[in-house]
Amino acid sequence: MTSPPTRKPPWLRRRLPLAGGAAGLEAQLSRQGLGTICQEGRCPNRAECFGRGVATFLVMGQVCTRDCGFCAVRSGRPEPLDPGEPERLARQVAAMGLSFVVVTSVTRDDLPDGGAAHLARVVLALRQQCPGLGVELLVPDFRGSREALATVLAAKPQVLAHNLETVARLSPALRPAARYARSLELLARVKQISPAQLSKSGLMLGLGETRQEVLAALGDLRAAGCDLLTLGQYLSPGAQHHPVVEYVPPQAFAEYEQAARRLGFAAVAAGPYVRSSYLAEHYYLQAASTAAPSPGRPGT
Repeated sequence: MTSPPTRKPPWLRRRLPLAGGAAGLEAQLSRQGLGTICQEGRCPNRAECFGRGVATFLVMGQVCTRDCGFCAVRSGRPEPLDPGEPERLARQVAAMGLSFVVVTSVTRDDLPDGGAAHLARVVLALRQQCPGLGVELLVPDFRGSREALATVLAAKPQVLAHNLETVARLSPALRPAARYARSLELLARVKQISPAQLSKSGLMLGLGETRQEVLAALGDLRAAGCDLLTLGQYLSPGAQHHPVVEYVPPQAFAEYEQAARRLGFAAVAAGPYVRSSYLAEHYYLQAASTAAPSPGRPGT
């Protein structure tokens, strides 16, 4: 087996300090008691996005009930849900004057519905406070609950996202409490419950997957009706996490993007710095205007 690379290549060297508007936004969110996955997940795009007044909000606390091998979010026993969080988040988004927002959450296996009702209240509060706002909701797998998925879909986010994260072979080690097949089933159920709903998923590359495995995962996602796709470079958050096995060159990302478009994804973001919420509004608008029918579904 090839030894993990010890240095980042030139295309992955980026300065991360926050300054100016970026630092101001982080402080403002902290005062409001609001978290972002940008902070908790140590996103390499954090300074850029905060500088533009853009953030992916993290709800249902900052402690996850799962302990995935790639994730920087803390694992443990979460606090009870904050019933005032949906309205507080909506007020903050309104104050920021955003036209589109991404909301994600920690996984809450301690809750009977996995937090689905709370996530639905978040979307509804955003709609009430911010008429015309676009919402992308990135959800956990709800342990396979169709009822929980139906609850969040009833709130009608513009995009319902759930990340496959990695290829089938690596999934058990990296996502021990999740299931590759269960994630695909959730995405397939999105279209079963709400055929017009745009769905989205993403993969991290550089974890030790092969090209054939990546292409197989893309095929699995399209067979499940997934509309939008993100592909980005995995960067290990720390020594206790899964190591980077390979730094995937930009040309390989471009080739995967072409392959994904041939499969029929309505929008594809692929590149070393791409993350799940990368330019989310741009790719939503692209998908909304060009959404291709999923296999087995008639076109609209």
